[in-house]
Amino acid sequence: MRMNLTKKDLVNLIYMQLGFSKKISENLIEDFIQITIENLSKGKTLKLSKFGTFIIRQKKSRVGRNPKTKETFVITERKALSFTASKKLQDKLN
Repeated sequence: MRMNLTKKDLVNLIYMQLGFSKKISENLIEDFIQITIENLSKGKTLKLSKFGTFIIRQKKSRVGRNPKTKETFVITERKALSFTASKKLQDKLN
């Protein structure tokens, strides 16, 4: 069974557990997401203790192939987001 945790769920959890208003809880989540995006787009690494690390990696251009048509094309150089879970998070999940 798949269960998603949405931004609205996070706002409600902060509202119920910390007692902040829903508007403040929503602003807190929005600000965290915005700061995270800004710093990752600048090439910085985001490390959240006991959770994991988000890293921007530079991927080189390479030749790709459409498996259906066998047509080859060049996949351009790009940045990719990578997440590595912390040891504590991995231990909790297992």
